[in-house]
Amino acid sequence: MIDKDVHSHHISQQFNAELDTIKTHMLEMGGLVERQVRDAIAALIEGDSESAETVKVNDAKINSMELSIDKECTNILARRQPAASDLRLIIAISKAVIDLERIGDEAGKIATQAIQLSESGESPRGYKEIRHIGNHVGFMVRDALDAFARFDVDMALAVAKEDKLVDEEYGSAVRSIITFMMEDPRSISQMINVIWALRSLERIGDHARNIAEHVIYLVKGRDVRHFGIKEMTAEVQDK
Repeated sequence: MIDKDVHSHHISQQFNAELDTIKTHMLEMGGLVERQVRDAIAALIEGDSESAETVKVNDAKINSMELSIDKECTNILARRQPAASDLRLIIAISKAVIDLERIGDEAGKIATQAIQLSESGESPRGYKEIRHIGNHVGFMVRDALDAFARFDVDMALAVAKEDKLVDEEYGSAVRSIITFMMEDPRSISQMINVIWALRSLERIGDHARNIAEHVIYLVKGRDVRHFGIKEMTAEVQDK
C-alpha cells in the first residue's frame, strides 16, 4: 500500500516536482474531459448545435494534452529510471491519459449526434435516458479522477461497481427505444442518433472504470483489469 505523499520524499526535489507535475497535468486533462462530457450531453438535450461544435473543436486540445503528458512520462522514464511505486505512478498516468483521450472522443461522438438531431428535429424519445445515464457516467469520471488524486482505492472500487449499473441502464434504455422504433418506424432515423449517443455514454463508463483500475494498480501494485468485482473487492480489502 502507498499513499499520495509517498512520491514527495525523494532526495532530488526536482524529481519530486516532475512527478507532481505530470500528475497535475493528467488531472487538468481530466477536468477538461469531464467538462466535454457535460457540455456534449447538454448540447444534445438542448438541441444546441453551436455548443456541440465547440465540444468537437476542443477535442483537438485533449489530443494535444495526451501527447504532451505522454512525452513527459517518457522523458522521466529515460532520465530517472524510476522503480517501485514511482514507476507505477508513471505507468498509471500514461494509461489513464489514454482513457481520458478516449472519453474525449466519445464526447465528440455525442456532439456529432447532437448536431444531427438538431438538424433533423427534436427526437421523440430518449432524452430522459440520456440525461440519466449521462449524469451517472459524469459522476463516475469525476470520482475516478478524485480517486486518482487521493490514491483512494475504496473510491476506485466504488467506480468499478457503478460501471455494472451503467451497463444495465444502457441495455434497458436501448430495449425501450427499439420497442418504440418498432411501434413508430418514422422515428427510426432520430432514434438511431439517440442509441449512438447512449452507446458513447456506456463507453465513457467503461473508461472511467479503467481509470479506477489504474488507481488500484498504483496503490496496491496489482493489475486488476481482468478481475471481476468480487476479486477486485478482495484485492482492495487485503491490507
